[in-house]
Amino acid sequence: MIDRDPHQMLEGMAIACYAIGAETAYIYIRGEFALGARIVEQALGEARAKGYIGRNILGTGVNIEMWLHRGAGAYICGEETALLESLEGKRGLPRVKPPFPATHGLYNKPTVVNNVETLANLPHIINRGAEWFASIGSPPKSTGTRIFCVSGHIKRPGNYEVPMGITFRELIDEHAGGMRSDKKLKAIIPGGASAAFFTDRHLDVKLDFESVAQAGSMLGSGGVTVMEEGTSMVWAALRLMEFFYHESCGKCTPCREGTSWLVQTMRRIVAKRGRMEDLETLTDLCQNIAGRTVCAFGDAAIAPVLSTLQHWRDEYEELIREAEAAGLADLPELILPMAVRH
Repeated sequence: MIDRDPHQMLEGMAIACYAIGAETAYIYIRGEFALGARIVEQALGEARAKGYIGRNILGTGVNIEMWLHRGAGAYICGEETALLESLEGKRGLPRVKPPFPATHGLYNKPTVVNNVETLANLPHIINRGAEWFASIGSPPKSTGTRIFCVSGHIKRPGNYEVPMGITFRELIDEHAGGMRSDKKLKAIIPGGASAAFFTDRHLDVKLDFESVAQAGSMLGSGGVTVMEEGTSMVWAALRLMEFFYHESCGKCTPCREGTSWLVQTMRRIVAKRGRMEDLETLTDLCQNIAGRTVCAFGDAAIAPVLSTLQHWRDEYEELIREAEAAGLADLPELILPMAVRH
């Protein structure tokens, strides 16, 4: 969105600033997104030259200044308080709440943190009215449209803006072209890496916040990943777990140590060196991370493990039985190299 129409976001930010009486706004963009940063920086210059941002905007007496800030490239800075810490020039670590950003945010001032998609909706809502926006999607809570990034084993990966409330089946079959081969759908990640896996039994779940939550996952960022039959769900969960281990900021002991143990245990299972008791270890580790961290990162990190154990436990057990049959499970503990955190 910021690549194609950055001014839509800037206009939404100006509206939000005017509504809450803010005179300063920051656009925080992850460090790797160099192209997006250049486009937004250019758009800011264009808007400033036209008098749409800055002091005394179009002679109205309203002052709104906007600045672009590039992060160092950390997933944790998607958490609002870690983002604020990074914006202040500190290491991106989540803050203990309360107090909340609405009262003690950036530089200890009241702060509203929101995402690009929400802010870009504001000009259209102002132009057409709240009733128009509320008439789209799934009232009363999931109204409007949502951009879903659909990837994986499908014919037409891409970004699709659709009304909230359509089903996964419609998104995958009608918009993304269906499965890429004659293999059946096996798994869906409904809302990015931190969302619990769905199975083919969830194809008729509606894409709104309440329906996905009721089904046991979350809509999250709208990143929908589709996997076909034949995909190893243990391997898929491991790859996600390695990502979370790498991106953990290390502030909280359950997350810092727990993600390391989860990766080590799962790597042994995938390497066919696991034992049946490892499955209880995985569950126990997840239970000792859940709800015990400053931010929601810990809860997000365990979602791939718990959901694959729930739906595809037999795949874990098959790898372990192969290890036992080959006599590998009784060998000394396997120490595997770990990724280096930033």
